[in-house]
Amino acid sequence: MMNPMEFARQVLDWFDAYGRKQLPWKENPTPYRVWISEIMLQQTQVATVIPYYERFMARFPDIRALADAELDEVLGLWAGLGYYARARHLHQAARILCNQHGGEMPLDVAILQELPGIGRSTAGAILALAASQPQPILDGNVKRLLARFGAVDGWPGQSRVQAALWKLAERYTPVERVADYTQAVMDLGAMICTPRRPRCEACPLAGGCVAHAMGREVDFPAPKPRREAPVRAVRMLLLRAQNGEVLLERRPPVGVWGGLWSFPECPLEVDVADWCQERWGLAVKVESPWSVVRHSFSHFHLDMTPTPVRVIEQGRVVMEGERFVWYNSRDLAKRGMAAPVQRLLAALVNEF
Repeated sequence: MMNPMEFARQVLDWFDAYGRKQLPWKENPTPYRVWISEIMLQQTQVATVIPYYERFMARFPDIRALADAELDEVLGLWAGLGYYARARHLHQAARILCNQHGGEMPLDVAILQELPGIGRSTAGAILALAASQPQPILDGNVKRLLARFGAVDGWPGQSRVQAALWKLAERYTPVERVADYTQAVMDLGAMICTPRRPRCEACPLAGGCVAHAMGREVDFPAPKPRREAPVRAVRMLLLRAQNGEVLLERRPPVGVWGGLWSFPECPLEVDVADWCQERWGLAVKVESPWSVVRHSFSHFHLDMTPTPVRVIEQGRVVMEGERFVWYNSRDLAKRGMAAPVQRLLAALVNEF
């Protein structure tokens, strides 16, 4: 097994020549700025994150600005980035930091892991990149790099495999230039040690990589055991009042699109007119449904049947508040919505 000092030297030499040094979170890498970038980069590519990061930081330049904001605005700036629990956790953690830590991020790996949405790897990345603490990280790119380098068999989601990868991460994390090293191993995984076609000829670690020596790079790490993704079918009501406003409902705080605004859903088998009358006291005309729209999540598919519904007579008024709102497309108020809901809303507005 390669000497840790040699491993770090080769990684850093490669970074000096080829690493990504112009990323926006590399400029003035405070713990807060690094934290936001690390959360955004979870399961999301750098090119996608950059414009979101710049807009987010322009609006929320520090922890207090984020904590003082309404969740709706935070989710609105996150819309389209996906995995919305990340945004909810950021907002929640910012308020905890203001209430318990004076609006500052504690430079302690154990305390950071107590905050919502921050695990060991994210905490390590914050401290390594922003405070030069020699903390190991193990994001998806680094897991793949180390699994191949050490030929660690098995799926990284298994505790045995995870433990083996953490041992390698701890072994190779240097004390000197730890911020550059941390960025370098992430860059190597993203740019060179890619999932399907690793560029081993350009990798500084190829000479010590066990998987490369065996010619089995793509066998590591083992994929997650496959399971057929279930399908959930719902009817989304595109419910328009006589003045053209659209009824939106805030989703529960946890689960799919948690805390975001969406169209009300009703079961496919119910009579929509009866359902609207019983639930809201609305007399409606139900129009022909649009084509089914499928949106795939990491663990299931959501088949949405958008169904335009016109209010003919409004009896009991649907009260605005925490759960429902009549939305005017000309209203500049920002509402956090998932991208598929935004697209349906735009199509509905353009139709009239």
